[in-house]
Parts: sequence; structure tokens; C-alpha cells
Amino acid sequence: MLLKLLRTHLRPYKRDITYVVVLTFVGTLATLYLPTLNADIIDHGVVTGDTGTILRIGAAMLGVTLVQIACSIAAVYRGARTASALGRDLRAAIFARVQEFSAREVGQFGAPSLITRTTNDVQQVQMVVLMTFTVMFMAPIMGVGGVIMALRQDVPLSGLLLVIVPLLIGAVGLIIVKMRPLFRTLQKRIDAVNRIVREQITGIRVIRAFVRDEHERNRFGVANAELTGVSLAVGRLMAFMFPVVMLVVNLSSIGVLWFGAGRIDSGAMQVGALTAFIAYLTQILMSVMMATFMFVMIPRAEVCADRIQEVLDTSSSVVPPAAPVSTVVEHGTLELRGVEFRYPGAEEPVLRSIDLVARPGQTTGIIGGTGSGKSTLVNLIPRLFDVTAGAVLVDGVDVRHLDPDLLSAMVAIVPQRPYLFSGTVASNLRYGRADATDDELWHALEVAQAREFVEQMPGGLEAPIAQGGTNVSGGQRQRLAIARALVRRPEIYVFDDAFSALDYATDAALRRALARETAGATVVIVSQRVATIRDADQIVVLDEGTVVGTGTHDELMASNETYREIVLSQLTASEASQPVSPASAASPASRPGAGTVVQPRTKGNA
Repeated sequence: MLLKLLRTHLRPYKRDITYVVVLTFVGTLATLYLPTLNADIIDHGVVTGDTGTILRIGAAMLGVTLVQIACSIAAVYRGARTASALGRDLRAAIFARVQEFSAREVGQFGAPSLITRTTNDVQQVQMVVLMTFTVMFMAPIMGVGGVIMALRQDVPLSGLLLVIVPLLIGAVGLIIVKMRPLFRTLQKRIDAVNRIVREQITGIRVIRAFVRDEHERNRFGVANAELTGVSLAVGRLMAFMFPVVMLVVNLSSIGVLWFGAGRIDSGAMQVGALTAFIAYLTQILMSVMMATFMFVMIPRAEVCADRIQEVLDTSSSVVPPAAPVSTVVEHGTLELRGVEFRYPGAEEPVLRSIDLVARPGQTTGIIGGTGSGKSTLVNLIPRLFDVTAGAVLVDGVDVRHLDPDLLSAMVAIVPQRPYLFSGTVASNLRYGRADATDDELWHALEVAQAREFVEQMPGGLEAPIAQGGTNVSGGQRQRLAIARALVRRPEIYVFDDAFSALDYATDAALRRALARETAGATVVIVSQRVATIRDADQIVVLDEGTVVGTGTHDELMASNETYREIVLSQLTASEASQPVSPASAASPASRPGAGTVVQPRTKGNA
């Protein structure tokens, strides 16, 4: 998988790789030539006392050394640039693919794992490529060249290489075989630590509210200890590897000196040749060491490449249409026909046989018990998921055939847990429409009942917003998210329990303002509060993934037992049946936990 990944993403850098190979080849040849020149100085200059020969060959050695240095610097520079470019491209490719994922694929991998794959895994692959350009290319050239040059110095003595090199390769190979599975475990342990840290940072208030500090410390401690244990196992193997290599190198040098001394004594070999042979033996073994160092990194890089390729090979379950529809005749009509949705591997569908029509100028409320499929249903509208049966139509066209940009422009969704990006109030609101003016932003804030607290923030529209909106309250986050949707001016508004963090008075005031602002649009409101959807033009009641009732509040109270149970769990029987008066719309019911009584239902009221 590592080779497949590199072949794909290094293809644009063939010229740079060619430069690296050529420069490395020339630089390594220069390195290999130096021991021969050194042998010549010893045999023809030092032994004979010929100063001229020493100076002449010494100058040649200096020139060869300068060539070797220049080539090495240029090769490392080119290699580092190419490896950095590869890391940049891999991160961009993973990011682009994740942006295409539906909620299903994001949930399949998990956010911590995707972050690790984009950062740590890419870094491991990038490091291997850098070491390949700076070390691995040199190792085979130096190894083969060293053997050839050693044979030139003395063939019988070179027979020691037939024992030394296989011994070194066997010892290193055995260690690497044991190391490979540990690297895969290591990456999983890193994922686990990232996941736990992310959960603890995100849920710090819950942890403290339930006094679970000690439990979370223990949970992190276990994950941290598991990561440490695997890291130590890898470290022990790596620590064992290099002493083994150095032991073989030193024993080899002793063996060469032992047998070489006898050949010099017999006159079959000169002192300079033995010196050169020892230098070539060292270069050969160093090349094996460099290859060994690479083999230590390659198993981990292979694991990381597998994880990266797994993301790149995963196709989104929400596939863009081959021939997207970019124009529509109707405007604002939403229809669900026989919709079914089931999660992969689930025995039962979450939604089944859902039929629903929402038209411009109407407000459709969706209510149901926990787990009835409300959020799943509204997530099908902007194609966060795709239906597994049936069809979702916007303006008379199946959303699977609509141009994604057109669908995004027509539908604005305010999720149950709104997310704000790091930046300012203005940058978050303009996320819906980049060319919105300041006046339009203030108007959206006023409709969303957010103008007052934004004006009190230092800087107003330019007030800073932390990542996730952690520097504002939950209700303020919801109102800013609603304002962001209003700035977009879509045809269809989807509010997925978007008023849950608001007090009753703010909820009522916001819905009155929304009714005027969205009078010509289609509004879909998912809510647990009966008061929020009571005055909708139609209310859809979900129970265990099916529609068990559709109608107005009065109609459902008279004919639908499920809706009646939900209402009576929040309102008294008299409150549920009495007419809605404007005076009571902005105030909560007197009893704790009761819903609010809202104004009479009018066309398009949100």
C-alpha cells in the first residue's frame, strides 16, 4: 500500500526525483573513490617517501571531496522539498476526501482517527520519503559499489563479505519482523489517546458536574499506559538493533585485520590496499545500517499508508449526480415519498414509509419521542445522508439529482447542536453568504433575537468567537446559528430542535419574528416542545420511525393518541385545549416544566 500511495502522489515530481537520484549517484561514486585514492597515497607516496605524489593525489582527493559535498547538499535539498510537497499533497487529498464524506463515513472513521491520519500518519510517510531520498538511494549504490571496489583491492579477502553481510541482514530482518505488528498497534493506541483527550476537553463540564474527574484520569491513564507500553516495546527492539549492527561491524573489522595481516605478511597484499579494504567494508556495512534504519521506519510508514489509503479509497455514500439538475421550476416545495433509511448493518430501518409535503408559506412541525427518527429525517433533506428507499424531492427534483451547490443554496439547516467557527460574529454570519452587508447581518441578528447581546460584545460584529462558540452561551450559539441561516435567504428553512436552549419568552419572540421573515419560505421545525410547533400549519407526529399522524394541533388532539400523550406530558388538559392568545405567547406556563401558550396560528408562523 505504501508503494501504491507513493506511485500515485509522487508522479508529479518525477523530474525532482531524477535530480535526486543523479546527484546521489554522483556523490556516492565520489565517496567510493576516496579510499582508493587514500590507498594510492599510502602505497605510492607514504611508503616510498614521494612528496609530489602525496600532494598530487591529495589535491585529487580534495577535488573529489568537494564534488561529494556539493552533490550531497543538492540531493538533500531536492529530496527535502519533494518530501515536503508530498506531505502537503497527502494532507490536501485527505482533507478533500473527508469534505466529500457524508455523516455516515465521518462516523465510521471517527473524528480523532481522521485527525491522526491527516497529521501523524502523513508525517510518518513524509519522513520515510525524506529518508529514502537522503539515505535509501545512497545505500544500494554504496553497498554494490563497495563490494566491487573491495574485490578490486583483494578478491580472497572479499570472501568474508559472504559471511558478514548475510549475518547482518538476518539479524536485522528478525528484529523488523517482530517490530511490524507493534507499529500497527502503536497507531491504534495514538488514536485512542486522541479520542479520550478530545472527549475530556469537549465534555469537561459534564465530567465536573458528575464529579467523574478521577474516573476520567484513570481512563486516560489506562490509554496512556497502553501507548507507553507499545512505545517501550518498539524502543527496546530499536535499542537492540543498533548494538547488534555495531557488533557485526566491529567483529568484521577484526576478521579483516586478522586475515589481511597474513596476506600482507605473505606479500599478496599491500598496506594501502588493506586500509582501503577496511574502508570499503565499513562503507558496505554502513549501507546495510542505513538500509536497516529505513527498514525500521518502513513498517510504521506502511501501517500509516494503509490508514491513509483507507480514507482515500472510501467513497461517500452521498454521490454527486453525474448530470446534475441546475435549474428548477418550482420554488420552496419539499416532498418525501415513501422514504426509508437504515444504517449499514442495521436489522431495522430508522425511518420507514415516510410521506410528507411542505409548501412555501407554510410551517411544518415535526414532533415525536426520543429516538423516533426526527433528526435523521431532516438530515435527509440537505443530503447529509441519502435515503435507502423512496425519494426526497426539493422543488420537484430528487435531491440526488440536484446540483449540490444549488441544493445548498435552497436549503439552510440549523442543527440541534449548532457549531460556530473561530473568527468573529461577522465571519460566522457570512458563512451563509459571503457578500452580505453589515445591515443585512444586523437585520438577521435582530430577527434571531441576538442583536442585543452582540451589541454588548466588545467590537460588535467584529467580536471574537472561539472555536465551537465556547465563549458564548448555548442560547447565544443557537441564535447566532439561526441568524447565519437567515443571512443565506434560502427557500427552505430546517430548524432541528434549534430553540431548545432558549427560554420561553425568547422562543416566542423569535418565532414571531421568524414568521414575518420567512413568510414566503418553507419552514420545517423539529422540536421536543409542543409550544414551539403548536401553531404550525401542519404537524407531523413520528413514532418509531413512522408517521402516525399529520394535521393541525386541534385535529391531532382530537384524533391522535401519540400526539395527545406528548402534549399532556407538557401541558395540562385545559392549556392544551384552550385558544391561543397573543398575551400569553411570550410567557411560560405557571407550572414548572409546562410549555408556553403561543399566539393564534397564522400562515407561515414559525
